Amino acid sequence: MDLNIIRHIIRFIILIALQVVIVNQFYLGGFITPFIYPIFILLLPFSVNGSVLLLSAFAMGLSIDMFSDTMGMHTAATTFMAFMRPSIIRFVSGKTDFDAGTEPNPVNNGVVWTLIYSLILILIHHTFLFFIEAFRTDDFVHIIIRSLLSGIFSTALIMIIYLLISKKSRAAK
Repeated sequence: MDLNIIRHIIRFIILIALQVVIVNQFYLGGFITPFIYPIFILLLPFSVNGSVLLLSAFAMGLSIDMFSDTMGMHTAATTFMAFMRPSIIRFVSGKTDFDAGTEPNPVNNGVVWTLIYSLILILIHHTFLFFIEAFRTDDFVHIIIRSLLSGIFSTALIMIIYLLISKKSRAAK
């Protein structure tokens, strides 16, 4: 089995455990609900097949739903985020050809590019998730504020994780 696949499987399991055991315990001020598990989709290589990307997102969301008892909300939001990912990559980078196996991260693409890429996809994920959760539009402003605050906070956590992963991988080389 390819070592990259094993690395992604380990990352998948660790992110589920961190999200369920630690991050799900935080609910700051009624508006901020952090989610770090979408970094799994953000870190998949540029060259990943579309169906593998969607199935991976589905599996990640379903795993979070099973542990959080959220009836498919995370599955839908994560799958939608994965569906939007190729378009966002094209929008942010302006190109579609990347080296095979290259992952979007600050080391390969720079901090600013990674921040913009992550923030857009996290905001898509959070907005979709919170609208599904509320399942109404009469509380539109509250949902948008919650999406923005949670998205910014989650992106900050994800950027810290990127930097920790980058330092660890540079030290291993």
